[in-house]
Amino acid sequence: MPAHAARLPNPASPSSGDRWEGGRRLTARHRPGNLSHENVEEPPGATPDRPHRTGRRHVGTAVTGRDGEREGRPRPGRPEMAAAAVTREGGEDAFRRLFRFYRQRDASDLRGVVDFSAPGGQVFRSQLSISSVSDQDAYRAGLQPVSQWKAYGLSGYPGFIFIPNPFLPGCQRHWVKQCLKLYPEKPNVCNLDLHMAPEKTTDLWGQSKEQLRRKGSSKWEPRSLLEKLRWVTLGYHYNWDTKKYSANHHTPFPSDLAFLSEQVAAACGFRGFQAQAGILNYYHFDSSLGIHVDESELDHSRPLLSFSFGQSSIFLLGGLKREEAPTAMFMHSGDIMVMSGFSRLLYHAVPRVLPNPEGTALPSCLSQALSSDLPAGSVIEHSSDEDWQVCAKYLQSSRINMTIRQVLAEGQKFPEESGTNGKGQAPSEDSYHENSKAKRHKPNRVS
Repeated sequence: MPAHAARLPNPASPSSGDRWEGGRRLTARHRPGNLSHENVEEPPGATPDRPHRTGRRHVGTAVTGRDGEREGRPRPGRPEMAAAAVTREGGEDAFRRLFRFYRQRDASDLRGVVDFSAPGGQVFRSQLSISSVSDQDAYRAGLQPVSQWKAYGLSGYPGFIFIPNPFLPGCQRHWVKQCLKLYPEKPNVCNLDLHMAPEKTTDLWGQSKEQLRRKGSSKWEPRSLLEKLRWVTLGYHYNWDTKKYSANHHTPFPSDLAFLSEQVAAACGFRGFQAQAGILNYYHFDSSLGIHVDESELDHSRPLLSFSFGQSSIFLLGGLKREEAPTAMFMHSGDIMVMSGFSRLLYHAVPRVLPNPEGTALPSCLSQALSSDLPAGSVIEHSSDEDWQVCAKYLQSSRINMTIRQVLAEGQKFPEESGTNGKGQAPSEDSYHENSKAKRHKPNRVS
């Protein structure tokens, strides 16, 4: 899901997607390049560098604390009464009301949030195509054999598949490192490109690793460039102005990520899936992803794949209209979500990122080291201890999401377009961010 941005010195930062009119800021919540725009007026007290806030909202230290989060562990299928009552209120549409409810940092009772680690209620087991992916190919992608995966569906959401962490021990580390060290590199595009000189956005990892490694617990410490990263696009790069993809703005898609995506898609019944575009979203505890639909791809018959790493989040899956109340669910590190068929074009959002339910700095699945015996042809690479220390420090307060999609059907071409330069490279002031980064990122303060 794409992300938004604006060139400095425009009043909005690249990650906020905000627009200023008459001295007031209209906040564009992260909308995947394929989503409908949604603006929320913020009070006159807000400024481009200091957004208006009515109170401090830092989930990393607030909410109910890590112990409180575990005590409030959701019971699947038991809608939390306060959340249910919110959907019956007048005024805003049902989706927006629930988004705001879960966005609240003091919402400690999350019993209405579906947890696929303890499925029940509207959750049912979903069948996978075990024969479509050999055990060897699964191992090469860093995955367990498909026969060992657990997959679930949700009543009322045909085509939605949720796969709780199917990764082999230590293999999530590879994807985290790629998202922080390799994928942000040129020729890929990131939000920092919109207001920094090209030489300043080269080797973000090298410029940030020492600062991250030494980083303490104070939220007042200067942020590294990696911590200012909000989104990265791969393959076909989304045009934030026209809200379209273009044949003229394309760079090679990472081969390891393409292989992973092809195996997951095949296991879900989509053999022949081609990973053609990707949006990586980088969330922190104060991030959210706005309500949107991913519809910019020309081929909607192929699924949207979502991979999550790091801290947890609440994901809202709605209907074809925003008046339909969404279902809330947890996404934890390693979880994979597939939206296909009827569910491919449903409204969705991420209102909140929160500490992992284990109450530790990192979930235990990220503490496992990678086996030294990798299969021949594996796309997984060992990470040095030094590199992982940097990644681990970053993830203590962050979540990374990779969304992969096929833009064109087999043999399909982009329609002829006139009056465009094809590269629509930069998100304008009124663009989205995606995962969609759908985070409602605070304006980046890049010095």
